[in-house]
Amino acid sequence: MKPNRTLQGLAIAALAFGLLTIVSGGRVLFGGAEARAAAGNIVPFVLWFNFVAGFVYVAAAAALLKAWRGAARLALFLAVATVLVFLAFLAHVASGGAYEMRTLGALSIRALFWIVVAALALRAANDSSTRSHA
Repeated sequence: MKPNRTLQGLAIAALAFGLLTIVSGGRVLFGGAEARAAAGNIVPFVLWFNFVAGFVYVAAAAALLKAWRGAARLALFLAVATVLVFLAFLAHVASGGAYEMRTLGALSIRALFWIVVAALALRAANDSSTRSHA
């Protein structure tokens, strides 16, 4: 994959997003009762997914910044995994489970972000492979 300014900008955003996700998720998971109370109605599987995904965001950001050929697949993995967790979250909400509106907003932003990154990274990877075969 050839370096691309748009993808590099998104990679920097992914890096910041990943680091913030690790810190905020870790605070709720490991910060004690006060941190959990401040978080409100957490949905445990969403919280754990986001925390673990934060580390993958950092890896994806590094892969995108280095224009690694596997970066597009990693971004696609994050997009698909986030959408699947989002669907599970919506099922949780539909069944009457407690949740915070900010969780709905955060999952929407995460899913949209990774769908866009994956689409652009896949296009860049396809453009690179097409040029190298021409």
